[in-house]
Amino acid sequence: MKKSASPTNFDIFDALLEKTKTELPEITDLEKMFEIYNRQYFGGKLLAIKIKYSTRMLAAGAYFSNLKEIRISEKYHQIFPDEVYDTLKHEMIHILYPKHDASFKRFAQQIGASIRATEHPDLRRKPKYLYICPRCHTEYPRTRRLRMASCGKCSKGRFDERFKLILKKNPIKVISD
Repeated sequence: MKKSASPTNFDIFDALLEKTKTELPEITDLEKMFEIYNRQYFGGKLLAIKIKYSTRMLAAGAYFSNLKEIRISEKYHQIFPDEVYDTLKHEMIHILYPKHDASFKRFAQQIGASIRATEHPDLRRKPKYLYICPRCHTEYPRTRRLRMASCGKCSKGRFDERFKLILKKNPIKVISD
């Protein structure tokens, strides 16, 4: 007697995969921390804003002043889950100080927020283009096309037409570290 194939329950596999993912705080928890940090470090001066997770971002987080919104990267915080609240604090500082200038750094140090995110190879965009110097043949992998750029070594820091970078004929697919 021939056995019939039994259907596989893929829900079990999905559940196992979900458990390997790091549980990040809910948006409501981030909003509560925003209120606490606002009172504790900013004297309650910051207006309430939207907080969202982003599945596309590679940076730890970002503040969008035009949208009055902080986005926290899921990809980054799956790798560095302990940095979620630090990222929130960092982005809150950007509400007052948009650039990483001296005022931003002073305030970040004062409240114990990091200035830079931790780097990780999975959080880098892979270069699509490869440029080469016509003189010294130094290669410059880039994620975006360049318009006017010359070799940093040969042109001494200023654009020099003689050392203008040339796009290799076959743009690269992926460069491994």
